[in-house]
Amino acid sequence: MQLPARVMPKPSAQVAVYVDVLGAELAVTFLLTFGGAELYLAQNPKGRSQVEAVVGFDKASALAAQGHQLQRRVPLAKKWLAQMLKWQGHSTANIARTLRISDVSVRRMLRSEPQTRQASSPDD
Repeated sequence: MQLPARVMPKPSAQVAVYVDVLGAELAVTFLLTFGGAELYLAQNPKGRSQVEAVVGFDKASALAAQGHQLQRRVPLAKKWLAQMLKWQGHSTANIARTLRISDVSVRRMLRSEPQTRQASSPDD
């Protein structure tokens, strides 16, 4: 018997463009790496930036092309990240350590009703 796929948390408006360009899994990595920092995205990456090292040339170029939709500072998006990490199977304690927040905060974020977006599995 196959269980229905869990539904991936819907990205908040502030991170939706990152998810659209990078995909959900890479967006999580990107936000954990750069969240909270001002970020310059070169229109023509030359292979020397940390952004390009994390997401690759094509995705860095695609993000730069979305510059008008991106905030100057990469959002922290802790609630969405907590929901995504839980969806990926991480424990509450691990999520708290990763996001540098308390386990109580993680539980509160996960308890609130998440908006959802269809996905077949956390490996997408």
